[in-house]
Amino acid sequence: MLESRVSTEDVPPGDRISYWEEYDARALVGLACSSYADGGLLARQTNLRGGGLRLADIQGNEHVIERTPGICRDFPKESVFASLVLKGEAVFFHSGGCLTVGPGDIVLYDTARPYLFGFSTPMRKLLLDVPREVFAERFRSSLLPAPVALSASRTSPASRTLRSLLHNLASGGGPDHAEDLALELLGLLAAERAGDRPASPTRLLHLLVAKDYIDRHLHDPGLSARRVASALGISVRHLSRVFEPEGLTPARYVLDRLLTRANAELADPESARTTVAEIAHRHGFASQAHFTRVFRERFGRTPGAARPR
Repeated sequence: MLESRVSTEDVPPGDRISYWEEYDARALVGLACSSYADGGLLARQTNLRGGGLRLADIQGNEHVIERTPGICRDFPKESVFASLVLKGEAVFFHSGGCLTVGPGDIVLYDTARPYLFGFSTPMRKLLLDVPREVFAERFRSSLLPAPVALSASRTSPASRTLRSLLHNLASGGGPDHAEDLALELLGLLAAERAGDRPASPTRLLHLLVAKDYIDRHLHDPGLSARRVASALGISVRHLSRVFEPEGLTPARYVLDRLLTRANAELADPESARTTVAEIAHRHGFASQAHFTRVFRERFGRTPGAARPR
């Protein structure tokens, strides 16, 4: 649900910094902002709420935000933030050192502790705001011991799924219980990064991660239930149990996703010149006859009937 939206574009350049700081103090977190861009700070922010969590989509030119010890005292904020950087190169300074952050990286940090987040290039990030009482209840700790960086260069299925989930939440989508799943993913990733033994994921979380993995490898000829299970660190038998609520086996789910994508391509007017055989081959079917048979079983019509009239 949309809470608020703001932009500095129509604000006089000399007033943009104070305008942004005042807005953030009300809507997100108290901070000090600096910009060295020739045109001043150009930034916009969209704040969404889902359940007990809030998500901010923040875009702007090069700038620095800082939460100093004085600001932490004068503008207390009881939250843990998870910032997914979508665009830009940044540094994150904190009392224990400095993190270098780039596209695809996630930083977990506590708003009770001072920090500086500086972008040297145009940027965009998605920021998940987790209230402290929610964090404490989930992770049995009221404070995050230190900022945690989850690098895109060493991604696990859970971290990739969290990125997909944040994208979906920012666009107003996402699966049922998306907020709970985001929290569980954060807990797993923070524990993995800290070297602790994470709690066992729920079946729902395993299902979400499995579906995300399948969608990203859907056209890989080597995709199989065994490979999906291996990526999740579970057995093939357990993967089958994970998919039981769907009424599908993992293999049948893969087939269903391939047919759904093929159906969408057939219905697209821009694919009118592409033959059914070409679409079948593109989606991994060995023959047009097999494709036609399973397509009819799934949609109750032939691939040709799915074409726009």
